Amino acid sequence: MQKIFYPLLFALLCHVTPVQAFDINPFGYIKDAVEAVAEDRSSSDIGKDAKIKASIVSTITDKMGTDVVSVSTDVYEQDVMLTGVVETSKQKQQAGSIAQSIKGVKKVYNEVIVHKKTDKDKGAVAGYVDDTVIEKKINALLLEGKSVNVTNFRWRSVGGHVFLFGRALSKTERSKATKIVKGIKGVSKVTSRVKVRSK
Repeated sequence: MQKIFYPLLFALLCHVTPVQAFDINPFGYIKDAVEAVAEDRSSSDIGKDAKIKASIVSTITDKMGTDVVSVSTDVYEQDVMLTGVVETSKQKQQAGSIAQSIKGVKKVYNEVIVHKKTDKDKGAVAGYVDDTVIEKKINALLLEGKSVNVTNFRWRSVGGHVFLFGRALSKTERSKATKIVKGIKGVSKVTSRVKVRSK
C-alpha cells in the first residue's frame, strides 16, 4: 500500500501552487490521496481529476481574483462540480465557463450560489450555519453507513445546502447516502449530482 500511496500523494501535492492556497486546504489533497488508494479507479483516472482541479482553481484565481469570488472545485471522473458563493450571476457564469474550457473536462455542474453582499451581511448572524461542522458530520455518518462506499462520494455544504457528487454503485446506495445527509442537523437542502454505475 505504501508503494502506491506515497508516489500518488506526492503527485497530488505537486499540483498545489501558492496561488491556490486561498481556495484549497492542502490537507484536502492529502484526504484525496488517502481516498484514491481505496477507490476502485485507475491511478491514471485519479491523476486526470487532480490535474483538472488544479487547472480550474488556478485559472479562476487568475481571471476572477480572490477578493470577488469564493468557489470550490470538485472533480470526479473528469466531471466537475462548482460550489460556493459569488455576488453576481455574471461571476457564476464566468466560473462555469472557465471550468468548461479546461482540457479534459466532460461535464460541469455549476452549483455556485449568487448572494449580494448586502444580503449576506443582513443574514450573517441570524442565519449562520457552520458548513465545516456539517461536512465533518457527513464524513463521519457516511463512513458509519453500511453499504455506502464513501470514497466514491464528494460533498460540499454552502449555508446548510449540501451538494453531493461522485458515484454510487446502485440507486439504493445513492438514496441511502442522500437520506443520511438530509438527517443531519443544520442541513436545509440536499442536491445530488451523484451518478449511478456499478463496478
